[in-house]
Amino acid sequence: MRKFVPALTCIAVLATACSQNSKQTAQVAKPAPDWTQPLSTGGTLSLSSLRGRPVYLNFFATWCPPCKDEAPFINKMQQQYAARGLQVVGVDELESAGQAEGFRRQFHLVYPAVVDSGTLQGQYLVNGLPVHVFIGRDGVIRKIVAGEMTHADIQKNVQSIL
Repeated sequence: MRKFVPALTCIAVLATACSQNSKQTAQVAKPAPDWTQPLSTGGTLSLSSLRGRPVYLNFFATWCPPCKDEAPFINKMQQQYAARGLQVVGVDELESAGQAEGFRRQFHLVYPAVVDSGTLQGQYLVNGLPVHVFIGRDGVIRKIVAGEMTHADIQKNVQSIL
């Protein structure tokens, strides 16, 4: 039970902040809603700019213990499958660009992080962290998982979108 306390804390904190008033709600087997969000390093990134690549969205926050536990392995997945086109995008929920960039540096992440002020949270109905979204090369959402994932499950889902 002790292992689940951090995850439940993450869920409880975001549950009160979650907004479900977005233009389009993400659904498995449907095209992922397009978005343009600020990067932690400056500039912006849009989902449409990644069309044709398998995309793994990882919703996180710097205060979320399961997010910290998963970050090194997700980074390894980006490195391992970059040559096959994989693009991991970290989605920092309701924090500043400085906080998101600090997280990237702390874990030596090679993938970009966007800073979400609630738009993606609403589109993906995020009410806890972490959340994992696996999008195929065709832009269709293959799977959405709320909560911490095992390394084996992350790898299996990444391989399924390659």
